[in-house]
Amino acid sequence: MTRVVLFREADGSIPVLAWLAQLPPKVSDKCFARLTRLRERGHELRRPEADYLRDGIYELRVGFAGMNYRILYFFHNNLAAIASHGLIKERVVPPIEIDRAVRRMKQFLSDPTRHTAEVPHD
Repeated sequence: MTRVVLFREADGSIPVLAWLAQLPPKVSDKCFARLTRLRERGHELRRPEADYLRDGIYELRVGFAGMNYRILYFFHNNLAAIASHGLIKERVVPPIEIDRAVRRMKQFLSDPTRHTAEVPHD
């Protein structure tokens, strides 16, 4: 089992939860199910459920009604997977979104306690 947590901004906001709250309930449920799979499989989770992007950033892959939903995440050693934020993608994940996840990874690694929020449910 891999601990899965959510990235928390310095102001206390949790980007992935804010994004999930805007999605239709069925999509949000599928995203939470994918987070559960990440907890179960950790580094072993592969396509079609997850994929490596670049610079230590991975994506959880969720498809629903022809739309591609992604949750970007990174690992903190072998201790945890941290969900940075979510997005709806067209053909590829925009580089600016990967860069945002890289910035959050650096923030997290500088102060894990300050930037950790627990997943509210499985």
